Amino acid sequence: MIIDCHGHFTTVPASFRDWRAAQVASANDPVNAPPLSGAHVSDDVIREAIGNGQLKLQQERGGDLTLFSPIAGLMSHHLGNERTSLEWATISNDLVKRVCELYPDNFVPVGMLPQSPLAPPKNSVPELKRIVNELGFVGVNLNPDPSGGHWTGLPMTDKSWYPVYEALCELDVPAMIHVAASCNACHHGTGAHYLNADTSVFMQLLQGDVFKDFPTLRLVIPHGGGAVPYHWGRYRGMSLELAKRPLEGLLDNVFFDTCVYHQPGVELLTKVIPVKNVLFGSEMIGAVRGRDPFTNHYFDDTKRYVDQCDALSAEDKHAIFEGNARRVYPRLDALLKAKGL
Repeated sequence: MIIDCHGHFTTVPASFRDWRAAQVASANDPVNAPPLSGAHVSDDVIREAIGNGQLKLQQERGGDLTLFSPIAGLMSHHLGNERTSLEWATISNDLVKRVCELYPDNFVPVGMLPQSPLAPPKNSVPELKRIVNELGFVGVNLNPDPSGGHWTGLPMTDKSWYPVYEALCELDVPAMIHVAASCNACHHGTGAHYLNADTSVFMQLLQGDVFKDFPTLRLVIPHGGGAVPYHWGRYRGMSLELAKRPLEGLLDNVFFDTCVYHQPGVELLTKVIPVKNVLFGSEMIGAVRGRDPFTNHYFDDTKRYVDQCDALSAEDKHAIFEGNARRVYPRLDALLKAKGL
């Protein structure tokens, strides 16, 4: 089975985006806010958006199942306020759940949280528990920078994040570290802000003791871990000098996906990072949607890169494509076992 751990509903219909724009515009004028019913999307519209998008490419590229979450850039926790963030997270999660109900053999739900720059992380815990306990979500995206590229909050090792970690451990679900859109002109969203966040959070974890306090917490750092695999020696040295411990200890709790859009990058990732810590991910349809003019293949067809890693054994590839995802996402494993898979 080919399990893609990193998918977003990037093909949401225009009406959904329009409702969000109207909601943000009236964030400080709730009396004139658009009705929640206005965000409703019909089953037929969902089928059109998914069938011509993620489902089509999943099937064409040999995938079987995608962990599917709300469109990351549109999470935009920096917009509006805590009230609008809660509304938006609820609506977006409910929409993802409906996608997965329409296509239960192809998509499994992963949620977003109602984070806001002015709200403590603990305020997101009720929505986390709702989507896992009531809707059957198997994971969640966790934004380390709700300010949208200005990094006004505290690092993820700060104890203000601990209520979220407690809930993640209690529910036995992992979190994918994933920022949203950037509102800082210095940082392009998908080309800089995403990779900055991946790298920054890894360094925060290196400096802190989160996993000492939460030994069962599992965090997935996407986009191949940003700069981390490429500078693995730097981080190993810093861990020994700053934290007085081997960096390899983080690998009990930290995992990376294969959203790296060229063959040498995936080969480096799978050479530097132990296979047990690498999960297949594509993020399609996402940051890069075009074809590589040298190969005529889509950049985000990441399965091809893993397939062509000659240094990986058949057992290694099975772990990356399926086994690791089932281990890191135990609720996914239980769901598949219930289906006889």
